[in-house]
Amino acid sequence: MKYNTKNYDYLIVGSGPYGSIFAYEAAKRGKRSLIIEKRAHIGGNMYTHKENGINVHDFGAHIFHTDNKEVWDYVNQFTEFNGYINQVVANYKGELYNLPFNMNTFYQMWGVKTPGEAAAKIAEQKVTAGISGAPKNLEEQAISLIGTDIYSKLIKGYTEKQWGRKATELPAFIIGRLPVRYTFDNNYFNHRYQGVPVDGYTAIFDKLLASDLIDVQVNTDFMANKETYLSEFPKTIYTGMIDAFFDYKYGELEYRSVRFESEVHESDNVQGNAVINYTDAETPYTRVMEWRHFDNHADDGKSIISKEFPQDWDRSKEAYYPVNDEKNSELFKKYRKESNNLKNVIFGGRLGNYQYYDMDQVFGAALKAVEKEFNE
Repeated sequence: MKYNTKNYDYLIVGSGPYGSIFAYEAAKRGKRSLIIEKRAHIGGNMYTHKENGINVHDFGAHIFHTDNKEVWDYVNQFTEFNGYINQVVANYKGELYNLPFNMNTFYQMWGVKTPGEAAAKIAEQKVTAGISGAPKNLEEQAISLIGTDIYSKLIKGYTEKQWGRKATELPAFIIGRLPVRYTFDNNYFNHRYQGVPVDGYTAIFDKLLASDLIDVQVNTDFMANKETYLSEFPKTIYTGMIDAFFDYKYGELEYRSVRFESEVHESDNVQGNAVINYTDAETPYTRVMEWRHFDNHADDGKSIISKEFPQDWDRSKEAYYPVNDEKNSELFKKYRKESNNLKNVIFGGRLGNYQYYDMDQVFGAALKAVEKEFNE
């Protein structure tokens, strides 16, 4: 079977942000692309659908946040953002705390009222824990940052559920994404530009892929006919798993997966907050999202919540989070070296680069790839 029926300039594997932005920018330059998507919908993990007047994020909470004005201006071409600020609540066995770690958290945990008191408490607990020098793992890094009490209640159980391994077996840098503030500020992100699209994320992709020069085929598996695709198309943009592209020749990279359970409630307000993290080890899910609180749009008397359950990854599941420990990083280098030898394939996105990216980082990487492709 012939796939390049329209003399496409590009085959794009995956319709997430990296592939969709590349197709859009290529079309602006008169280039024709075929996007093939393994799933039944466009948008990758940013996909949203509307139900009971509510924009539901099918693959977990997605809040766009960035300090990159170029990326912010770019994405605002395709949607209007609502200014949502993520303010997470942590539930530890019925005790409630504000996240990220800030003076509200410290007051709730210890009753301290000044930054000096909070810093002294953390320093005291770090000394008591016997931590000195560079942290050797996530547990030591966390205790160095926020002390043993907060680590025990708000990090340990959540993190070990999330990654499926002990905190002492995880690299220290993972905890570095969480802000620690000595102010009474519950804003989860330290970024100037933040929000959620008023019409959901899928609408962005509808606009990105609207050109007559872009064709999209869903429910289409690149790997089933990889060699034919590669032989027919002059250039391929690949956003799937890099180890799968090379038939796992050096072994499988490790990922974590997630599954979601959603419930429709006859209520205007189930949990009182958009996101509540469940930080104890016994609760099987890590967090619960109530979608109407992300944009205050919902039919009267209706609310939808989604529970997020981390799980081990295997080839039958979606790969969400790369496990960037030392072993996997060394394995990835082998695949990266192999990919650099392919002049007609561009690897991009979280899975193509085996890297945890926020949305703005994927947008930025896609725009850089476009610039390199068309300006060199």
